[in-house]
Amino acid sequence: MRYSREHKLETHARIVKRASVRLREKGAHGIGVADLMKDAGLTHGGFYAHFDSREALVIEAFVHAMDRSTERWRKLAEQTPPDQRMAAIVDSYLTPAHRDDPGHGCAIPALGAEIARESPKTRKAFAAKLDQMIDMLAAQIPDVSRKAARKQAAAVIATMMGTLVMARVAGNGEFSEEILNAGREAALGRAASSKRVAKNTASKKGRRPALTSRRLLALRY
Repeated sequence: MRYSREHKLETHARIVKRASVRLREKGAHGIGVADLMKDAGLTHGGFYAHFDSREALVIEAFVHAMDRSTERWRKLAEQTPPDQRMAAIVDSYLTPAHRDDPGHGCAIPALGAEIARESPKTRKAFAAKLDQMIDMLAAQIPDVSRKAARKQAAAVIATMMGTLVMARVAGNGEFSEEILNAGREAALGRAASSKRVAKNTASKKGRRPALTSRRLLALRY
């Protein structure tokens, strides 16, 4: 039976979406092709009609997950006053809900350590998406150079993702909550420090500093 191109594209997207969830839940090598196809409601034999290799599916699944995270941050930023965007993103990321649902969460804390051991092709695809994440977060840091904003964004992302890994290791009790709170304070402290530097630089150069509120939003993931 021949299917239309539209049907094939829809099926391909369903496989990628489902694989993205399962890989984040089980790890890059925690589930096989047969199980991934079964989860998508398809037979193992149909795999190569959609992908050249398992690696091709893994890369697409990683890219899908990271694109979703970046888009989530972008939408949150659009709905938040400029001076509160970084805090909103951090607060929405470091939550018990995100900690307890790796299958629908950020791919980096779920898979980052495994990706570092994958092929150069896989690492390159993952790194490209990480670079886009850093750029997106850097765009939420006003009044500093792009280089300084990217440096700050990379530090905040590293703090958030390391915190989430540790919180998952600690389980879901008080110790885990302590780690989430500490990571949140550390990430927001970096953001606040960046704002102070920008404000001092603006004052020294005779520019009028921003008069917007510096209060932080406490949003859920």
